[in-house]
Amino acid sequence: MQNKAPAENKMGVMPIPKLIINMSLPMILSMLVQALYNVVDSYFVARFEQDALTAVSLAFPAQNLMIGLATGTAVGVNALLSRALGEKKPELANQVAENGVFLALVGYAVFLLFGLFGVRTFFASMTDKAKIIDYGVDYLTVVCCFSFGIFGQIMFERLMQSTGRTIYTMFTQGIGAIINIILDPVFIFTLNLGAKGAAIATVIGQIVAFALAVILNRMKNDDIRLNLRAFRPDWRLIGRIYAIGIPSVIMMAIGSVMTFLMNIILINYTSAKEISATVFGVYFKLNSFVFMPVFGLNNGIIPIIAYNYGARNRRRMMQAVKLAIVYAASYIFLGLLAFMIIPGPLLGIFNASPEMLAVGVPALRIIGSTFLFAGVCIAMGSVFQALGYGTYSMIVSFARQLVALLPAAYILALIGMNAGNDTLVWYSFPIAEIASLITTLVLFRRLYNRVIKPIPEGAQ
Repeated sequence: MQNKAPAENKMGVMPIPKLIINMSLPMILSMLVQALYNVVDSYFVARFEQDALTAVSLAFPAQNLMIGLATGTAVGVNALLSRALGEKKPELANQVAENGVFLALVGYAVFLLFGLFGVRTFFASMTDKAKIIDYGVDYLTVVCCFSFGIFGQIMFERLMQSTGRTIYTMFTQGIGAIINIILDPVFIFTLNLGAKGAAIATVIGQIVAFALAVILNRMKNDDIRLNLRAFRPDWRLIGRIYAIGIPSVIMMAIGSVMTFLMNIILINYTSAKEISATVFGVYFKLNSFVFMPVFGLNNGIIPIIAYNYGARNRRRMMQAVKLAIVYAASYIFLGLLAFMIIPGPLLGIFNASPEMLAVGVPALRIIGSTFLFAGVCIAMGSVFQALGYGTYSMIVSFARQLVALLPAAYILALIGMNAGNDTLVWYSFPIAEIASLITTLVLFRRLYNRVIKPIPEGAQ
């Protein structure tokens, strides 16, 4: 009796437009829920006290770095695992998954130490307002010390994404977000815990999502079999994971450094000081509605490109890239319109004072004007990550945030302070997005000619 040949994974045979929707739509919906609970979190905190909202905004660089380490590691696991499946190497896929879980645990240990010993110093480096520091310490200590939830959630969700089971990540992220939304008012107002209450609600949602992701992987993910009892770290394989993932980690770290230094620039070189930093933090909450779904699309595209790269099918790879750019630009255009037309009502979600509106309305319009550039860069960056050229994404991020944005913000803030015009500082964002787009196009052309073009076109 002949052994039955294993069924071809849908990433190699399903029509690309349908496949992108199949892979990405669940993640886009879950990312929208994530964006909703990010906004709801700050919505309730803003109604507790504006200093608490400022503290949560100033905590963003540390949270972003934590999520960056978790996500960057998972990007390496995702791309390597999908490629192994495309090459019909199931044992290698299992080993990648097991080492990924180990690395998630290591990442948690790092932020546990930061939560215990580094949080107060972090806030004191940005502001000397004692109330903001105290709220910030309360919030970030809880988030970091219980961050095993977010590290585990992200890793086990990416294991499902890597094998094409993206529908289940919608369940895990959605349930975690809904729990957070329900618990926020309970802990913030009913129990009168303020910023600490928001953090407690957040980590409970993350821990529940993590537990559900583990259960769904065990029950539904037939392409991966974890054997953690017999596990030993494979340092060579870990090196391969981070060869792909470290650029993404560094890219997110660059974002954290940018946000940290931008807060210092806004607090020290604008007349609005903490209000400018609060607007900056609120902007990140609002733009999550614009960009998190695009990152969901990006996460769905990466395994498609990686799988078809492993299967040596250029036609399917490039069709996925082109459609990703079209879909991303179409969605982001709606966000651009919202930032341009209704910035006041958007800021009103956060109980904005007249002073905050005076700073925030022109800021949102200026920043939102270049959203389309950012969307194209995100979609094209999925190719860099999927093919193991995460260094290119790191270069783009470095050019945008450190080479262009921060120096421009510093210079424009000084000019604006001398001229009595705080609005000038926000023009650093269009400057940075143009630099990012140029860098992305140059690197993509280089990658296409060197790596993608020599690949056979493959079947339609």
